[in-house]
Amino acid sequence: MNRLADIFPNSSHVQFHQMAEETDTEIWEFAKANDFCIVTQDADFAERSRLYGSPPKVVWLRCGNAPSQQVEDLIQAGAKAIQELLDNRNLHCLELQ
Repeated sequence: MNRLADIFPNSSHVQFHQMAEETDTEIWEFAKANDFCIVTQDADFAERSRLYGSPPKVVWLRCGNAPSQQVEDLIQAGAKAIQELLDNRNLHCLELQ
């Protein structure tokens, strides 16, 4: 079930694509090939974004090891900024705290 489908209807999760155990490089390439934005708590993807730009775009959640509801609330609060990231070809990474 996609708890954010109301604001991001085409969002997914690595588990739905049998990619939960894949490397960062494989996830990066999958997101790039399939026009996904990576939403992560992993600083490695933000660093890749700085090095390589986009696609894929990266939303870096800087909330630490937070409960799912807190992560969902952070994404919902940042929905407008996330949409701006997705719409602006000059932006590559967004940090949300």
